[in-house]
Amino acid sequence: MTTITKTLQATFAPPTAHKQSKLNDLLETYRDGLQEAFNAGASTMSAVSDIVTPYDLPYQAKAALCNYVPKLRKTYNAEELDDEHPIRLTNQAAKFDHSEERDYEFTWWVPRPGRGTNFWIPLRINPEQENLWHDLVSEDAKAGEIRLQKHRKSWVLHVTVEYPVEQPTTNGDATHIGLDIGETALITGCALKDGSPTDPFVCSGSRAKHLRKEMHTILKRLQERDASEWRIDDRFNHYQNALTDIVEKASRQAVEYATQFENPVLVMEDLTYIRERLDYGKYMNRRLHSWAFARLQRRIEDKATEAGIPVEYVNPAYTSQTCHSCYRIGRRGFTSRVPVFERRLPRFDASG
Repeated sequence: MTTITKTLQATFAPPTAHKQSKLNDLLETYRDGLQEAFNAGASTMSAVSDIVTPYDLPYQAKAALCNYVPKLRKTYNAEELDDEHPIRLTNQAAKFDHSEERDYEFTWWVPRPGRGTNFWIPLRINPEQENLWHDLVSEDAKAGEIRLQKHRKSWVLHVTVEYPVEQPTTNGDATHIGLDIGETALITGCALKDGSPTDPFVCSGSRAKHLRKEMHTILKRLQERDASEWRIDDRFNHYQNALTDIVEKASRQAVEYATQFENPVLVMEDLTYIRERLDYGKYMNRRLHSWAFARLQRRIEDKATEAGIPVEYVNPAYTSQTCHSCYRIGRRGFTSRVPVFERRLPRFDASG
C-alpha cells in the first residue's frame, strides 16, 4: 500500500445574502493580511504572525499564512502576488458532515473568527469523488490544506486529502515517460526506451487557448455593456464546461499513450506555486494564470493511478538547460518545446 494525495473539489450551494457577506469579508481580510505580510518581506513564521495576528481572521487562516508567506520569496522567488489568491486554511478547518436527508448531502463548517460565528454551507460535490468525501467525513482519509476560491459569484472549495491505495509497481525495468504541461502544446510526452527518446506524443492546446481568449473577451464585453448577471454566468459556465471536457480528454490520451509501453512510469514537473513564479509581463501572466496546469496534472495522475501506472514529480529548475549526457547546464540550441525532466529524458537540444 501507498499514500496518494488528491484534491477534492466542491462548489458551494448558493449561499444566503448574510453568508455571502461573511464570505466576502473573510476573503477581503485574508488578502489584505497576505499582501501586508508579503510587502513587509516577512521571511519567518513568527514575523508573519506578528503582522497577521491583528487581522480578524480564523486561526486556521492565520496558521496557513504563517506557513505560506515565507515560502513566497525564499523558495519560489515571487516578485508580486496574484490578485486572485484563494483563502488558504490548515487542515484544522476540515470539519465536514454528511446526511442523506439533505438536498445537498455534504456540508462544510466554515471557520470564522470568534466564538459562535462559524456556519454550515452545503456543498455540490463531484459525483466521481463521492467515496473520498465519505472517507473524509469518517476520517478514513486525512485532510491536508484547504483552499477557498471565489469565481465571480460562485465559491469553489479545494480539499487536499491523503488516502491509502495499492502501490502501482513495475515488473522489471521501468520505461520513464516524461509529460510536459504547456499552453500551445497542452501535453508533450516522450518515452525513454533503451536510452533513447521513443515515439513522442503531442496533444494540441490550440482549442483550449482559443476558448480561454474568447471567454476573456466575451465576458469583458458583457460586463462593459452591463449585461444581466445570469447571462454572464451562463457564458462563464459554458466556457468552463468546454475547458473541463478538454482536460478530461487530454488526460485520458496521455495515460493511453503510456499504456503502450512496458512497465511505464509517468514523470511530470512539480508545478506547485507556479503562479507565484511567473513573471512574463501583465499580458502573459494573465494568460498563464488562467490556465489550470495543476488541474490537468491531477487528472493525469488520477487516471494513471486507476490504470496502475506510477507517477513521479521532479523539480523543473534548469531541466530545459541540462544536458542529458554530461548533466551540465548550457544554452538551448533551439526553442522547440520538449519534455523537461532532469536526468529522466534526453534533451532533443542537448548541449553536452
